[in-house]
Formats: sequence, structure tokens, C-alpha cells
Amino acid sequence: MATIASVALQNVTYHIDKLYDYLVPETHVDEIQVGCRVLVPFGKVSSEREGVVLGLRQEDEVNAALKEISAVLTKAPLFTSKQIGLAEYMKEQTFCTMYDALKIMLPGGKKVSDKSVKMCMLSENAFQRLEEGVKVTPRQMEAFEELSRIGTCSVSELCYFTGVSTSVVNQLEKKNLVEFYDKEVFRNPYESTRVLSNSEILLTDEQQNAYNNLIHQYENGGGTSLLYGVTGSGKTQVYLRLIDEVSKSGRGVIVMVPEIALTPQTLRLFKERYGTKVAVFHSALSNGERYDEWKRVKQGLASIVVGTRSAVFAPFENLGLIIMDEEQEHTYKSEQSPRYHARNIAKYRAAEDGALLVLASATPSFESYTAAVNGKYTLNKLINRYGNAELPNVEVIDMGKERHDGNKNEISRRLLSELMRNTDEGHQSIILLNRRGYNTFVACNSCGSVESCPNCSISLTYHRANDRLMCHYCGYSVPFTTKCSSCGENDVRYSGAGTQLFEEEVAKLIPSARILRMDADTTMQKFSYDEKLNAFRQGEYDIMIGTQMVAKGLDFENVTLVGVLSADSQLYNDDYRSMETTFDLLTQVVGRAGRGKFKGRAIIQTVSPENEVIKLSSRQDYETFYNMEIAMRRAMVYPPYCNICTLNFQSEKEEKVQTSAVWFMNLLKEAVEKEYKDVKIIVLGPMPERVYKVANKYRFRIIIKCKNNRRFREMLSDLLVQFGKYGKNSGVSLVPDFE
Repeated sequence: MATIASVALQNVTYHIDKLYDYLVPETHVDEIQVGCRVLVPFGKVSSEREGVVLGLRQEDEVNAALKEISAVLTKAPLFTSKQIGLAEYMKEQTFCTMYDALKIMLPGGKKVSDKSVKMCMLSENAFQRLEEGVKVTPRQMEAFEELSRIGTCSVSELCYFTGVSTSVVNQLEKKNLVEFYDKEVFRNPYESTRVLSNSEILLTDEQQNAYNNLIHQYENGGGTSLLYGVTGSGKTQVYLRLIDEVSKSGRGVIVMVPEIALTPQTLRLFKERYGTKVAVFHSALSNGERYDEWKRVKQGLASIVVGTRSAVFAPFENLGLIIMDEEQEHTYKSEQSPRYHARNIAKYRAAEDGALLVLASATPSFESYTAAVNGKYTLNKLINRYGNAELPNVEVIDMGKERHDGNKNEISRRLLSELMRNTDEGHQSIILLNRRGYNTFVACNSCGSVESCPNCSISLTYHRANDRLMCHYCGYSVPFTTKCSSCGENDVRYSGAGTQLFEEEVAKLIPSARILRMDADTTMQKFSYDEKLNAFRQGEYDIMIGTQMVAKGLDFENVTLVGVLSADSQLYNDDYRSMETTFDLLTQVVGRAGRGKFKGRAIIQTVSPENEVIKLSSRQDYETFYNMEIAMRRAMVYPPYCNICTLNFQSEKEEKVQTSAVWFMNLLKEAVEKEYKDVKIIVLGPMPERVYKVANKYRFRIIIKCKNNRRFREMLSDLLVQFGKYGKNSGVSLVPDFE
């Protein structure tokens, strides 16, 4: 009697993704269990691949051609039957491979890296080596000179400030000009947090009513509920009461936030209340820290997980409650395979465990709010701010008139006056400008050409901090120069304003103000979000300027003024969600003001002061906006009245990507005319992506309005397999993505 293992393999394409059978050697029979990682030979040349055992069976007769498992990599199972079931669901829903679906559930993929940050410094005899004539390229010399100036730094910092790739730094190390060393990273950066209070949470009548409804739903089998509450209404107090109750029963709790920027604030609150019961899941942790937190949950040492999107995979065997704060945020959707939405994973897990899923927001997604008003979810509302706090007064400033009156600054006279007043009175302000960098593009006055990325069809952004032009898509950068790369004239000018420029402008206009800038450039370092927000909370800064990371979830009692620049920048793009996205962002950032004992106010700068979205967001009137926008969605057949599946084609060869997209389109037409006549769809495309080229890959897309049911997915799966098998499509990747 032989033991046969069914194995899901890594690095297989969708059209050949299946379970492969392998013979279990007698020496490994007692070691291998379902859920273990193994090493197996694969293909004609029997190259070794990793895999996960998903089934074991006994057979009397074995095919002589059946290959044996080479090695057992983990003797204890990494995956439970529930996790394997979740992986099967993800494969069926997102068209990823089975191995990729399993891998996403593990911390840092499948391996744990060293507890360190890679640092670099000049070698002891570096200058002697140069004198001896060791050859270096201009890029290597640029990195060498920068390192000689600053002494030591991380490899990533050196690459950022010089624009070189890591391979350039590696070559310096091979030439004995640079030395690498590891800087220790602590496994538990939160261990010093003390439990300060676990007193009973006192709720208002409105909050108590919502809590009563939610706990009743939890006790009666769970399901999904939408907690809709205006900004500052005290949704968190309701969360805490729910967690207190669910934790008593010994069931696991997951609390998700959309941004790493929000994690420190939420984490502090939960750590101070629940102490070591809390584990943390987010990408700012090292692989080792994430692995340690994952093990604590797996072993039952932590019963509450706080984190970003990946927290939805916390390995609880008995899950009782999932809270998804700011549920409308796009960051809950993965942009890499598996292209899952955390909300869908949360709904699946809640259904499997009979748990309660609470979706919470002041500006719910249209899909969630429609499901709630139609009775698919339960709906609980908090329409008043908590305590004595009131919604802020909002002014809308016409920047067209400001320009006409001679104001050339990015900041209106009214906002400047209020910033000065707030600073003088000892109150704090938040300014939103959703464009990072110094200038948003650089162009030549002589020939009009815009300095663009050679790898992507996008303009470069000027960054003052490192005096470089940078691509925000692929990371390409070059030193800034006034010489035009097209015509050669020294006539290059800056255009557009980003957070770096605005920070400089405010500093000149209000010299006494202490300014904190929060964007992707200033928060590169580990835990820099936490450190900077703590400093702001403690009053070390008067004004915080940032991109959308400052718009959501932050709660500072002393913030009494919020300003929004270029409020209409997202209103007029070709995304059907542009109105919803703009309303959400404006409503959320305005809600940062006046959350404590002081009255708040907000100033929105726009060139479209009469736009209805601007008006409704300034009044925090979600329901009127929803009723207006949902009528358009219904008429145009957009979600929630359909699902949208985007088929993304990519290739390094421009002609192949378009040809393959057209080939697939013809295949799709034939399918719905013959075998899949019952599948009703609306198809747009093929068409080039908005940004046609990224990282030297050309991109096309087909957009399908559909009903995302089993029959549609069956058709799409068949077509993907045919696409992969057709030889002329080699070199073209095709990835489906559901919104």
C-alpha cells in the first residue's frame, strides 16, 4: 500500500494550476500531513519546486512514472482545513493559483528573514582602493561620494538620495569599497506599552442602541452589519464594548484599519486596554516581528488582532468578531495576486465561524450602503457627534477668484489668515494636499516638452529633498537640471505644487509655525508614522501638511482647523467612482476638526465652488449625496447594479499586448454567442490603460460589466485556460481583477 500526496505547486501559471500527485517515500510517511510544505521535482527536467500537501490517500497500485517527494520542509502543518477552504474560495473568486492563495496567509509569505536592516558604510581601505585604480562607474562613484559624506545609512536610504539601484551598491561591496552590516530590529516594538485602563465604556443612548442591536446579532449567529456614523460620533466606543463582550467568550477578534498611518493610534488604544492580548499585523513590521505575532495568535496567546488588510487572515480557529473601520477605503483591495478584497474575505470567514462582521464608516461604500438599505446587511446609525463635540463650520473658497484678484500662492488669503490665527491661539491645523513631491511636473519653456519617465508614460515629479526628478510608478529618478532633454535649451521650468512646495510656502508666510509634513517621502522609515503623529499629538507642531494619509481616522483634540487644497483634483477623471472618492476624502478630512472641546472649522479651496459634491461634503450630507449618485449608477449600469471585471494585459512588446487583447476579445464574443449564451455582459475595449506603459511594460485592458456569479466565473476560467495555452500569447500576462 503506497501513500500518494496531492500537492499545490508554486510558480505555476493559472492554466496549469491543479493538484499534482507525488509518491510519499516510506522514510517520510510518518512526517507528512495535510498542510505541510514539501519540496518536489516538477516538469521534464525535474526542477525542484516548493508545494503544499492538500490531500493524502492510499493506493494499492502506483503508476511507475509517479515522482517522489524530495523533502519535507515543515513537519507540522502550516494550514488548517478552514484555511485550505479559504484558499479554495480565493482561487475560485480571484483566479489566483492555489499556492499563492495559501502563501498570502503566512507572515511574510513563507520564510522569516533576519531581524535586521541592511546598512552600509565605506570599507576601511576604500580610498586606498580608489588610489590603486579600482574601476567604478559614474553611478557607483555618485553613491560612493554620498556615503563618504554621510558616513553610514541603510541601503534603501542611499538608493533614495542618490537614485541608484541596489545592484550599484552591491557592486561597490564586491569591489571592497563598501561594507554591509546588519542593524538589529526588535521583534516586539510594542512591548513597553502598559495597560492603563480597562474600565467599563459609557455609551450615549444612540451608541447603546447600536451596541444592543450588534450584540444581539452576534448572539444569534452573526452576519454582516453596517455601522454608519458621522465623523466623531464615537464608533470606537461601540467597538470596544463589543470586543469586551466577545473576548469574554474566548473567541478571536480582528480589527482592521485601512492605512498603516492609522494603526499606531488604534493600536495604542487597544494595547492600553487589552495589553498582551493584542497582536499586530501590518507591513511596517519586520518579517520576524510579523512571524512572532502570527505565532502568538496561532498558539492562543493573543485573542485580538489589530492591523491593516493582511489582518483578515489572522489564524484564529474560533473567530467571533471582525471590525472593518473605514470600510470604503481602496487600500482594503489588494493590487497584487491574489487580488482579493479584505471585505469579501471577512464575509467568508464570518459566515464560516458564525461570527459578526461590522463594517464601519462615515462615508460607506455604495455597495455596502445599498446592501444595508436593502436589508442584506443590518444597519445601525450614529448621527450625532460624541459628547459635546459639534460638526465643524465649513467655508468654500473660490480659487479662480483668488487668482483673478492677484493671489499667486497655493493658499487662499482666508486660509492663511485662519492658519495664523490658529497658530497664535495655540491650536493645531491640518492641511490636505493630495500630491506629494515639490512640483508635480517639469516642462521646457522653449519646446514645451514635459520631462517624463523613460520606463513609464507618466511625467516626473520634482523632489526638493534630494533635488531629483522621480517617477511615482517605477521609482526611476535623475538629478534635476535646467537643460531640456529634448531640445537641449537651459529653459526647464517647474509646474504644479506638491506637499514639499506647500510646506516651504507656508513656512515663509508663517515663520513662527512649526510644520510637520506627512507623505510617502517623509514616512519611509519604520514606525515614522507613529513617531510623527505622536509628536503632533504632544503639541510639538502647529500645522500638519499631508496627502490623504492625514484625512482619515486621526483624532486630535487640539485640531480646530482643517484646510483642503485643490479639492476638485479628482472630480473630473475617467473613473466612475471619482465623485464618491472626492466626497469621501473631503467629508473625512473636514471631520478631523473640532473633535474635542473646541469648536472646529474647515476651509475648502476649489475652482468649482458650485459643484454639488463640494457642497454636500461640506455639509457632511452623505445620504443626499448617495441618493443623487445612485441614480447615475443605476442609469449607467455601474456598481452596485453590476460587477466590474477588468482584464489587464501586460507585455514588454507593444504590438503583442494589443494583439493578445484583441484575440481574447474575439474569444469572449464567441463564448457568449455559443456555449455561454446565458451569460449577460457589457464589454468595453480593448483599450490602452490610463498610464499606458509602466516599468517598460505596455498595458491594455478590457472592462466587463457583469454579474459575478458562478456561471460567469466558469466562463472566464475557461477563457483564461485557452489564453494560456495559445502559443502566440506567450510573453503576455493576463490578470483578471474584480472591483
